[in-house]
Amino acid sequence: MELGNISKPTYGPGLEAPGSSTPGLVTMAHGFLRLVQPNPLPIELINFGQSQNGFSQEDIHELLLYELGFLICAAIGVLFIILMPLVGCCFCCCRC
Repeated sequence: MELGNISKPTYGPGLEAPGSSTPGLVTMAHGFLRLVQPNPLPIELINFGQSQNGFSQEDIHELLLYELGFLICAAIGVLFIILMPLVGCCFCCCRC
């Protein structure tokens, strides 16, 4: 096994995006995710097992602000699931 030059290593190209047969769909999905969740996860708020007192109100508020995009998408989805059959039933039964 050859290690090469350890004092001056040569590096290859960086990570590449995986090849896909649908690059337009991949671009659209990544664009949506960047739109919904533009900020990185606040790691400092998550302390795994370091304290037993739980989250403070400020921490919960900041985590909810972090997840705001996903919460809005979930609310729109629930409204769509509830309202679409209701409106369809009204159009079908009432024939206004």
